[in-house]
Amino acid sequence: MMASLMAINALAIDTMLPAFPNMISAFGLNDANQVQYIISSYLLGMAVGSLFYGPLSDRYGRKAVMMPTIIGYALFSFACSYAPSFEILLILRICQGLCGAAMGVLVAAVIRDQFEGDAMARRMSMIFMTFMIVPIIAPTLGALILKFAPWRVIFDMFAALGIILALWIWRRLPETLDPANVIPIQPDSIARTWKAIITNRMAMGYVLGSGMAQGALFGYLNASEQLFGETFNARDFFPIGFAIIAIGIACANFTNSRIVERFGARRVSHSAVFIFILMGLLQIIAAKIWPNSLPLFLVLITINMAMIGFIGSNFSSIAMQPFGAMAGAASSFQNMVRTMMGAVIGALIGQQFDGSVISIAIGFCVCGGMSLIFILWCERGKLFTRRRTNLEASE
Repeated sequence: MMASLMAINALAIDTMLPAFPNMISAFGLNDANQVQYIISSYLLGMAVGSLFYGPLSDRYGRKAVMMPTIIGYALFSFACSYAPSFEILLILRICQGLCGAAMGVLVAAVIRDQFEGDAMARRMSMIFMTFMIVPIIAPTLGALILKFAPWRVIFDMFAALGIILALWIWRRLPETLDPANVIPIQPDSIARTWKAIITNRMAMGYVLGSGMAQGALFGYLNASEQLFGETFNARDFFPIGFAIIAIGIACANFTNSRIVERFGARRVSHSAVFIFILMGLLQIIAAKIWPNSLPLFLVLITINMAMIGFIGSNFSSIAMQPFGAMAGAASSFQNMVRTMMGAVIGALIGQQFDGSVISIAIGFCVCGGMSLIFILWCERGKLFTRRRTNLEASE
């Protein structure tokens, strides 16, 4: 269930990618890069929405917040299918993202209600691994729909899935919020909570580092269809190529779930950051020497994206570690920062697309380097350490 809830956001993004050429034609867009805002607008809505659901769920419970937001997701999805203009579609996508944001925040809070430290990282990695099936099949699903129906039917599918999930949550999800951890919604209390999160050097360092990694990921997502269609002249291969890359991320999450409790979230994720930077550098070299080699591009970017599988769940669990009694508010604020950073940076990277891989490769290097700087800052220069959780310390 948790994996399905997280997966609707991946579905809302990745299923749309094969429809980009159809949407460019339908709305008469002069600049093909403009269609990328279909992704960025949804991510922007997710970022803003993430700020509110944590405090609401800390007060009213996880399930009480999930129900109306998943229904709202379904309604706005249905409205998107009738958008008369590109501008209105972007507004509706923001609203759709505002509702979808609840899923990312509340899934993390539900897991944090029950686990912490490396154990939480293992569960989160398993959830990520399960929901990564969606990016593997989503572009193929979108392409399949386009063979038999207009691109607007994709939004109708989102609406139907939202209703199904709402029924599942209503019937099967218990409330995980401990009554002892209920936090009233008070502006001064929320301000203190946000201050505690912002001033926690360790947590913010990993949030900012994760935001940079997400920026690289979103930059690739924004330009992925154009990369396959224009750079490599392989638009029909796009769903398969996208699936190969997504399988790499899924395998990384599965591997992480098996090794993180043995080696520790820091050691695993810090190693991944260095490999991520190295792969970005190799992407630049390859783009200069073999600019039209699709096989080489697939190998390098699959490794690059796989590193995000080791970075994302581990960075998130480390950043959440100090906030057991305020898991909802902490998850909410941290998701807002990560997603806002990722959306803005990803949009900037995507808009630099000029028909080559160079802009994406440079984005990987810069984002990886900045992520490393943030981690060096919060860890005070000491990488690859392992710290005991509160539960381990008390045993």
